[in-house]
Amino acid sequence: MAKSKGAERSQIVETYLRGLQERIVGALSTLDGEPFRKDCWTRPAGGGGVSCLIEEGNLIERGGVNFSHVMGDQLPPSASAHRGELAGRPYEAMGVSLVMHPRNPYCPTAHMNVRYFVAHPPKDQPDAAPVFWFGGGMDLTPYYGFREDAIHFHQTCRDALTPHGADYYLRFKDWCDRYFFLKHRNEARGVGGVFYDDLNEPGFEASFALTRSVGDAFVNAYTPILHRRRDMPWGERERDFQAYRRGRYVEFNLVYDRGTLFGLQSGGRTESILMSMPPIVKWRYDWKPDPDSPEAALYTDFLPHRDWLA
Repeated sequence: MAKSKGAERSQIVETYLRGLQERIVGALSTLDGEPFRKDCWTRPAGGGGVSCLIEEGNLIERGGVNFSHVMGDQLPPSASAHRGELAGRPYEAMGVSLVMHPRNPYCPTAHMNVRYFVAHPPKDQPDAAPVFWFGGGMDLTPYYGFREDAIHFHQTCRDALTPHGADYYLRFKDWCDRYFFLKHRNEARGVGGVFYDDLNEPGFEASFALTRSVGDAFVNAYTPILHRRRDMPWGERERDFQAYRRGRYVEFNLVYDRGTLFGLQSGGRTESILMSMPPIVKWRYDWKPDPDSPEAALYTDFLPHRDWLA
């Protein structure tokens, strides 16, 4: 029996995502000098994935690059929050998601993910049309900010999106600024990047092409920054501030991050979902940086939303 159009699309997207994971792992492993651990897993409720993890590397203290392709009988609330009419439908979801936490405090943390969802017809409406959408993005979280790094990251994002439409970068940059924001702190997580969700209006081919451009741009957006900062000397002060700021990363991922919530709500693999967490984190009560210090500059010069390419 010939594959349905939906099944063919899923196969095409899965092939791309698996290749993307391999390329990113290869580039980061070469940069670090240590291999990633590869862990294949299956999900009892349907589907599975491949988790690639590095811990205590030469450059990367902890990092993971995940591929997953899961199915379920009922779309979790985190995935249907903006699509109430799809609540309760059977679904499949696949994507590549990564977070890198370098050891050197002058090297920023980075996050990227690209994903594909399909909400299948409900059982009582077998003739209803399936609904697909893409989402993704990448963002940069420095501990000690450098203007040239922020500019490079945003320029790479803009270059990736501009061929698909002149307005995409500004739209997705604004979306990223609003999404990666800790409301309870009234504070951005980092210097942003691009973020989008629920993308299907241009059609499958155009939406998929845009998503490929985002995924393919990550290595060029991030690795030149690591090359520039990896050998900068640091001490206990910088390491202590890094651990404190990593606490913000944990707060966002556990309170707001839709990918984390989707994984937990859908009965996903906990080890893979939570491997985005940094290995060493500190919290302090009502801590403030010293005025005019390098730590204070993060709050005054980098976390406030701005147009880095102006």
